[in-house]
Amino acid sequence: GGEMHKTDLEIANNASKKHIKDIAASIAIPEEALIVYGDDKAKINYNYLDSCKNKKEGKLILVTAISPTPAGEGKTTTSVGLVDGLCHIGKKAMICLREPSLGPCFGMKGGAAGGGYAQVVPMTDINLHFTGDFHAIGAAHNLLSALVDNHIHWENTLNLDPRRITWRRVVDMNDRSLRDITCGLGGTGNGIPRQSGFDITVASEIMAVFCLANDLEDLQNRIGNIVIGYTKTQEAIKVSQLNAQGAMTALLRDAFQPNLVQTLENNPALMHGGPFANIAHGCNSVMATKSALKMADYVVTEAGFGADLGAEKFFDIKCRKAGLLPDAVVLVATTKALKMHGGVKKEDLKEENVQAIKDGCKNLERHIQNIAKFGVPVTVGINEYYTDTKDEHQAIIDFCESHGVACKISSHWENGGKGAADLAAHVADLVDSNESSFKTLYDDEMSLWDKTKQIATSIYGAEDIIADKKVRNKFKKLEDDGYGNYPICMAKTQYSFSTDPSLMGAPSGHEVPIREVRLCAGAEFIVVICGEIMTMPGLPRKPASESIGIDENKNIEGLF
Repeated sequence: GGEMHKTDLEIANNASKKHIKDIAASIAIPEEALIVYGDDKAKINYNYLDSCKNKKEGKLILVTAISPTPAGEGKTTTSVGLVDGLCHIGKKAMICLREPSLGPCFGMKGGAAGGGYAQVVPMTDINLHFTGDFHAIGAAHNLLSALVDNHIHWENTLNLDPRRITWRRVVDMNDRSLRDITCGLGGTGNGIPRQSGFDITVASEIMAVFCLANDLEDLQNRIGNIVIGYTKTQEAIKVSQLNAQGAMTALLRDAFQPNLVQTLENNPALMHGGPFANIAHGCNSVMATKSALKMADYVVTEAGFGADLGAEKFFDIKCRKAGLLPDAVVLVATTKALKMHGGVKKEDLKEENVQAIKDGCKNLERHIQNIAKFGVPVTVGINEYYTDTKDEHQAIIDFCESHGVACKISSHWENGGKGAADLAAHVADLVDSNESSFKTLYDDEMSLWDKTKQIATSIYGAEDIIADKKVRNKFKKLEDDGYGNYPICMAKTQYSFSTDPSLMGAPSGHEVPIREVRLCAGAEFIVVICGEIMTMPGLPRKPASESIGIDENKNIEGLF
């Protein structure tokens, strides 16, 4: 490949899209089952989804990655390439992805529609507003926030303690100034002054519930179970006591239907829900995944960031809760990222450096060993880049072989589905051999502290977890309140196995400090916040928004 590649946006804009009705028809979805948004996006209605319940299920493939670096891994790009590759070799396959958050689009991470010739389209719509799902989620969340403060303003018959309200507000933007706020100022007409704060919408418990609920009724029940705060005597108050779950579910009714779009090669894609993976559970909706399994023989889905976060949460939260049995894992890496894990600086990545790759493979190795703990067979996919050399590729292939794992070089970024045909054929064989004996990392019965320690020691290579007395008491209180059987959702940096983002490779023997514990009684998990991780990101010194705009033809430019 040459250096003068078109941008992702140019490629997406030049795509020959099919009408969304034709994409639906290719997987036997009738036109009347669609709620169309223009000619390239549609939601699939409830009646049709209900009618699929008894169909045979396809195979489930998870795409995850090594610990992310600024060099990029291309997990979404590889997920899309793999599905196009499977379709290219004659398989009936589709992809399930998360919808992107606006925050990263204007920040530094960019959009989430893949890249090069392995993308889902329409790229600009997907990255900006899409079908309005996130607006609905934000509105449902903030309706509850308003109802909480309104309850206290009037009679506060539930005796909510304004200092013990755990329900915050959300906005889908990286806005650090809103992390900690004081609200209710301005006198008696404006409510009771108290401290509060904002999280980004993709860290909202409503987002997590939206992505874990099996159907609309389950969604409403889970929303009713959300704990919004405590009384002075530490009694938990739920949404159902405010009678807010009906109105919140009404706001989410349309959004909860999965969105159908297409890849550049006109293969079907469901994009639905979008929890962050470093602070939430990082998987698309159960609704979309289960629907796809009824519509295709092979379903590819992705879990955010490195396998220590995304894959662990996919297995221990999503699969556990939804009863999903994954058949195979594709672990994505690039030569550049492996070189960074091997100690090379970003500006030197274009130089061949076989030794650095060998050194960096210790990160890959830890992820391979971790995935094995869940009993799911794994293959390594190298997302090829034009500066890669044969010797660098060979070093990775040899390394994987010494660990009994196949490694396939995949050129989907440049060549689309045919570039991923080799990887796809191997993955299909792996899946069809029915070797998976999936199990979770821990049982429901383990104590919350022990579950957290299990993840830290077993997956992160840590020596132990540490927390001050206040945090340890919170673990105990959650168990006393009856939440001890919940899985753990770890909030930690994506850049390292440790809580220090600068520790590359495969650090071990570190301690994982726990700063805070949050109950998500609707999502049915416990968020354990480690190290310095923020549930509201900030924008970088030079935000991506500076290069986004409208060109003379009224088209959006500068998205990536």
